[in-house]
Amino acid sequence: MDLDLTPAPPPGAFRKLALGTWRSPRDPSAYAALEVRMERALAYLEAYRASTGRRLTVTHLVAKAAADALHQYPEANVLLRWNRPSFRRDVGVCVLVVQPAESGRADLTTATVHRADTLSLGDFVEQMESRISDVRARRDAVIEKGKRRSYRIPGVLMGLALRLLSFVWYTLNVDLRWVGMPRDPFGSVAVTSLGSLGLERGYVAMVPYTRVPLLLAPGAVRRVPVVEDGVLVPGRQLSLTCTWDARLLDVELVARVLRHIGTTLEDPEGTWGAPGAASGSAVG
Repeated sequence: MDLDLTPAPPPGAFRKLALGTWRSPRDPSAYAALEVRMERALAYLEAYRASTGRRLTVTHLVAKAAADALHQYPEANVLLRWNRPSFRRDVGVCVLVVQPAESGRADLTTATVHRADTLSLGDFVEQMESRISDVRARRDAVIEKGKRRSYRIPGVLMGLALRLLSFVWYTLNVDLRWVGMPRDPFGSVAVTSLGSLGLERGYVAMVPYTRVPLLLAPGAVRRVPVVEDGVLVPGRQLSLTCTWDARLLDVELVARVLRHIGTTLEDPEGTWGAPGAASGSAVG
């Protein structure tokens, strides 16, 4: 066995109905959005950069807050196998990355950090930036080999190939690194930054073969009027949208995860400490 998994308790009545109602996403997607005040987060980013000299972005904060939320609510860190949920022990966070065009063709790929909940904010950012740098520069040999192989598959067979790969990866739980495929490349939760594309809000489609049940998409931080102490003042706000697999996660659990992320973004110092000290604090 490859991934470190334990069986989940027998599902309740609603979860059994959900498992019986939907097959592999066609489509169990559910959607939600959270509006987050970002004044403190933006100040935190600037203070962190000034005190450490290191790059820190909204995407980093959302990704790390998501890892911490899954640590806080481990029942949301799930994977579907044999049409039953299994709890993950590892909290892996996947960020979608745009690779520069090669031969006129830009690509999307992934950068994943495992055990993200055990890392301090500084260590998480360092590992994530290292992974992003490697995949953007096409230095990850395993990912590049897998992509070259995918180019050889005829389009008519791509769906079948992806379903087979997903079955071997996750249902059979087999480590395929010996044939040049990455181990658990998508993790527990995926984050894609719509804000980096200039979009304020969007709902990301689920990707069935990845078996990732929770997708987060932070939009662009925008200026909005807000009321403070009865007075209308300028504020900064972000829309954090979420897509989740309703077979595995119910809305109440997703709401707790989103609220945890929102609370963290609205008070980053309360979670990670002062920006200069954030590199040394991790979830216990």
